[in-house]
Amino acid sequence: MDTNKSLPYSGIRVVEFTHMVMGPTCGMILADLGAEVIKVEPIDGDKTRRLLGSGAGFFPMFNRNKKSLSIDMKTPEGMEIIKKLVASADVVSENFKPGTMAKMGLDYETLHPAHPELIYVSHKGFLPGPYDHRTALDEVVQMMGGLAYMTGPEDRPLRAGSSVNDIMGGIFGAIGVMAALKQRDVTGEGQEIQSSLFENNIFLVGQHMMQYAVTGKAPKPMPSRISAWAIYDVFEVAEGEKIFLAVVSDTQWKIFCDAFGFDDLFQDATLATNNLRVEARSSLIPEIKKRLLGFSAAQISSIFESHGLPFAPITRPEQLFDDPHLRATGGLAPIQVTDGPNTGSETVVPLLPLMMGGERLGVRQGPPKSGEHSREILRTLGFSDAEISSWTTEGIIRS
Repeated sequence: MDTNKSLPYSGIRVVEFTHMVMGPTCGMILADLGAEVIKVEPIDGDKTRRLLGSGAGFFPMFNRNKKSLSIDMKTPEGMEIIKKLVASADVVSENFKPGTMAKMGLDYETLHPAHPELIYVSHKGFLPGPYDHRTALDEVVQMMGGLAYMTGPEDRPLRAGSSVNDIMGGIFGAIGVMAALKQRDVTGEGQEIQSSLFENNIFLVGQHMMQYAVTGKAPKPMPSRISAWAIYDVFEVAEGEKIFLAVVSDTQWKIFCDAFGFDDLFQDATLATNNLRVEARSSLIPEIKKRLLGFSAAQISSIFESHGLPFAPITRPEQLFDDPHLRATGGLAPIQVTDGPNTGSETVVPLLPLMMGGERLGVRQGPPKSGEHSREILRTLGFSDAEISSWTTEGIIRS
């Protein structure tokens, strides 16, 4: 996207005290939309930078377009700086354990009297209630909120393969901030926004709750569910390759049968409608699988694509770096890795899945190095270069 254009939240300052995924996602969205997002980090940097395994991608994914202030908040000088920074903010965002911000005098109740226009967004495990004292993780709420049950096979709950509640919780936090900014334009008053993992998870499984309300029957986990469509499955084809195929209407059934020459199936009166085919799945799916064994995944993909039928290759995340659609449409933007074994290397990162004015919201700046913008930020608060240099020498800030 043309960075010279005025983005929707240009001129809005967000100060975030966040780590891991949920809070940083909220800040990333606001930053992508033009807000100045200042990430406050400990003097030794956000611990998220040093995660291994499945956490290694958290920092580079959710911290682009932000500035970094690395500061020792345990010192009087550090807290003086932070309080001045907060006073300059339109939005404060945090996702620490309940009570953490209050101990520092940085909770909403403490800040609101002096800064009534401030919008404050908290990202927690639970909204206020009987569970709010519990420590939550994405996996915890997936288990207690029905998502793991619906994802795994019978008697084997399985978490989703991404931090779905953390990411969506951050998205809902950002939506709340956007709504509060709009309301502030009218009232002049800020407010507190609360977003949570558990309630987000309940929203995700709400369709299954309503399925039970409508049918009176408990929904089955996805691997053993009664599908709404007869052909909606992963098929193993030639050379052991796998491909997902779907035929979800009577019109598509005719197209499918014509495309593969399955006239006998189309003429079978017991398979004439989708509901009849659903009832016949136990015999129909094995028959379809047997007939497709002679085709390669590439051949089937070509036939399905040319006839407008739904299909999908089984793709691994690392293969998406070379996805032709993402490459052609600008869905991946270049950044530099700032932490970990590949520090300094160039890569690409997925952008927000939306367009504005026909353009994607791009990366104006990659994930910041810890303390990369400390000096710049403190200057905007009126501190002198001498003060900043002194605090750097004393280890109060990293610049």
